[in-house]
Amino acid sequence: MTSNKAGKLSLRYVGKSYDVDGRELKVLDNVDLTIAPGEFTSIVGPSGCGKSTLLRLIVGLDDDYEGDIQLDDERIVGTSLKRGIVFQDHRLLPWLTLERNIELGLENSDVPKAARREAVAGLLDLVGLKGFETVYPYQLSGGMAQRAAIARGLVTKPEVLLLDEPLGALDALTRQRLQEELLTIWEAEQVTMVLVTHDVEEAIYLSNRVIVMHPNPGRIAADIAIDLPYPRDRASEEFAHMRRTVLDAMGASTLKIIPRRAKPAPVVDAGVAIGRI
Repeated sequence: MTSNKAGKLSLRYVGKSYDVDGRELKVLDNVDLTIAPGEFTSIVGPSGCGKSTLLRLIVGLDDDYEGDIQLDDERIVGTSLKRGIVFQDHRLLPWLTLERNIELGLENSDVPKAARREAVAGLLDLVGLKGFETVYPYQLSGGMAQRAAIARGLVTKPEVLLLDEPLGALDALTRQRLQEELLTIWEAEQVTMVLVTHDVEEAIYLSNRVIVMHPNPGRIAADIAIDLPYPRDRASEEFAHMRRTVLDAMGASTLKIIPRRAKPAPVVDAGVAIGRI
C-alpha cells in the first residue's frame, strides 16, 4: 500500500561511528535507502548490525553521522512531531492515567484541549482501549501497554512511525494479535512505518519490503519486495518461499536486490548495486 500523503524517507550513503577507547568503531556504513510514503518496511538482521542505531538517526536523536537523511526532501535535524517512535519497553509514565500518557505528546502543541481529548479518544478506540482512559499503566497487561504506546506514537499525526522491536517482549499469541492490530492501524492511518525486528516471519507478515542488514559494520545486504496479498497466510507455500528468501539473504555476504515475485537475484558487485536501492 502506498499513499499520496507525505512520509517519504531518503537515506543517502549514511555512516555512523563511535569512539571506543580512542579507536573508531564503525557501526553503519554506506546505508542507501528510499522508503515511499505509506510504505510498511521492516529491517531485520543479527544483533549489532545497526538496526536500532539507524532508527535513532531517523528519529533525530543523534545527528552526528555521515551522509544525508531526509524526510520529504528536507534534511532531518533533531526530533520532530513528524516522526514518532515506539520502543520495546512501552515507557508509559506510571503516575499518569492512560489518557494523560497519550495526550502528553501534544503537551507543547497549539492543539486546543478539547481537540486533544477528541484525538486521544479516537486513538484509544483505534487500538482497542476504549473505556480504559482512567486506568494506570500498572493495571494494564503487556499487550495493552504496547497498544497504548502505539497510540501515543500516533497522537501527533506523524508522517513516519518508527517501531523498535515493539512486540519483542510479548508472548506468541499476544504478539500475533498485535501484528493484526498494527496492520489495521497502518491501513487506517496510512502512515509510513519502519519496523525493526528479529522475527523474520513477523517482517514478512507485516511488510511491503524487508531490508536485510549485515554487521561489522552495519550495511544493507538485501532489499526484498514482499508481494503477497493481505491478509497473509503464514502456512502458505508462497509465505514459506519468502521466509526462505529472507533467511538466505541473512546468511549471504554481498548485496542483493530481490524484485517482486522473483527468485533471489544473483550476487552482484555491492559497490554498483547499492546505488540502485
